[in-house]
Amino acid sequence: MRVLVQGAGVAGLTAAFELARRGAAVTVAETGHALGGNASWFAGGMLAPWCERESAEQPVLDLGRDAADWWDAATPGQVTRAGTMVVAAPRDNGELERFASRTSGHRRVDEDEIALLEPDLAGRFRRGLLFPDEAHLDPRQAMAALHDRLADKGVEFHFGADASAVSGFDRQIDCTGMAAGDDRLRGVRGEMVILNTPDVSLSRPVRLLHPRFPLYVVPRTDHRFMVGATMIESRSTGPVTARSMMELLSAACALHPAFGEAEIVETGVGVRPAFSDNLPRVEARGRTVAINGLYRHGFLLAPAMARQAADLVFSQDRTKELAHETVGQRRSA
Repeated sequence: MRVLVQGAGVAGLTAAFELARRGAAVTVAETGHALGGNASWFAGGMLAPWCERESAEQPVLDLGRDAADWWDAATPGQVTRAGTMVVAAPRDNGELERFASRTSGHRRVDEDEIALLEPDLAGRFRRGLLFPDEAHLDPRQAMAALHDRLADKGVEFHFGADASAVSGFDRQIDCTGMAAGDDRLRGVRGEMVILNTPDVSLSRPVRLLHPRFPLYVVPRTDHRFMVGATMIESRSTGPVTARSMMELLSAACALHPAFGEAEIVETGVGVRPAFSDNLPRVEARGRTVAINGLYRHGFLLAPAMARQAADLVFSQDRTKELAHETVGQRRSA
């Protein structure tokens, strides 16, 4: 079976992998001229289904609990399994209790254990939650690794091209996100900043709870930290606003004051496609299967959506084969 995957974001790359591993001949067409630059490029890369359950529906936990295993198998060496730490200032302990009541898979940690797990946070927080089974990855490194793995499997990539530039496929997978033109989608703008400082070390993503502006900080390599992210109902892809920058940096400094002296390496904006219920969908439209609506859970839910899409493609093909066999049997009779 020849399958065209439209879009080389996290949905497209994971779909291509699932199809290729099942024996399909896969081609990926991406309108961008290189890997990256889409919403996936500015993601946090947190594989945190238990934490996300605080504001998401149960399917996010159900679909995302195996994501770390999938990424580990598809991109060996890219996943860090150190859990997630959730903390709050003493005055915001109510936020911590609310978070705990809405989630599972955590255990409570006191000031001494916080200092043991994250020495640079010693003395800054008295109570927290540790989600030990969660993980994280660097989205850009993971996407590059997945691209290389796909190329090794014989997947063809066409950058700077849309679906009209290639033809002759049995099925198509539409992973174009906001560009799909689906009127049911809304855009959720996420702004982020990458900071560089040798004065802070973190072993895992840390979420700082605040009643107005909760924040997460995800460690990268080379003393870099991804700080995010806003959630603004907007399709605008313009630069990070001054208000958002001030809030992100202020919250980062509340986590550790050394972030106040950090270098701002990069700012970025990603517009994430979301349906009204904030849950993704895999839908068949004739010979095309669409994956969309990953919202803020791209790297967490893309593997499960890719599996569903591949299941649907191959079940459609099998149904077609059975129909031909039935017609052939009738003609023989």
